[in-house]
Amino acid sequence: MDERTVSPELEEFLRWLTVEKMRAQSTVSGYRRDVTNFLGWLDTTEKRLTTTAKQRDITAYVAHLKASELAPASVARATVAIRSFFRFLAAEGITETDPGASVEVPPVPRPLPKALTLEQVESLLASPVGDDPTTYRDRAILEVLYGCGLRIGELVGLSDVDVDLDGELLRVFGKGRRERIVPLGGPAQEALEQWMSGVGRKAVLDLRRDQGPAEPAVFLSTGGRTRGKRLSRQGAWLVVRGHGERVGLGEELTPHVLRHSCATHMLVNGAKIRYVQELLGHRSISSTQIYTALRDEEIRLAYDTYHPRAEAELRDK
Repeated sequence: MDERTVSPELEEFLRWLTVEKMRAQSTVSGYRRDVTNFLGWLDTTEKRLTTTAKQRDITAYVAHLKASELAPASVARATVAIRSFFRFLAAEGITETDPGASVEVPPVPRPLPKALTLEQVESLLASPVGDDPTTYRDRAILEVLYGCGLRIGELVGLSDVDVDLDGELLRVFGKGRRERIVPLGGPAQEALEQWMSGVGRKAVLDLRRDQGPAEPAVFLSTGGRTRGKRLSRQGAWLVVRGHGERVGLGEELTPHVLRHSCATHMLVNGAKIRYVQELLGHRSISSTQIYTALRDEEIRLAYDTYHPRAEAELRDK
């Protein structure tokens, strides 16, 4: 079926997505493409959509997509679109049953998170150099992201009442506003204390154009019209990327890579996974277990490289 030829049923479905569900145009276009491709394949099997399409037909099409070496994420996306299409048809009474209801969406393998080497982390943390407020802020941002394993949203969401410098603790609000207490390591505590002092955050607040009530945010914008305002997610992201480019990490570095690196380095050095789970604020241990694969890879590489009974060709690499 040509993508320009849209069946009446598909037209109704796309209109429903746009008007009723208010889906983005890119989403609607993706559903159009995926369902059109399915209907074209269905035509080749001499099936009629409204009368004879069965669960086995959808399952066969998903198998066809897998056999065509389509990326797992693309197969899953197409399956979701087809299921949604048939669910709409059944709800509207266009079909008597919903043949897609029991079709499972193929799992998409979760990519292993990237982690910096310890040497890369040390180079990055040494990047902010100077004695101005922006340098103090940037150093604190990098130290807290890596030292505490925070998400970028958690970092910029910190307010002054969430910081206990004497107790070396942070109160962090994660996904779903779930609260947790995170310890501050020595370097992160020192960097944060310097930023929160008169030469850092307070100096920025004193230079505000608007001398109204002070912004309670820990991390502030240090220049331009937004000086003294809460630093945005994008602003913090640019801080991390800027220092990453300065030390040669380029696109390898994002704020989340520092969170990955924190977890991976703790596990490699023997931390129990439950401790790492609590530090990162994962609701489920399965979210933390992905980091153990990285630890296992490092152990395997070390074995293959140094153990006398490992394969010789691996040791020679």
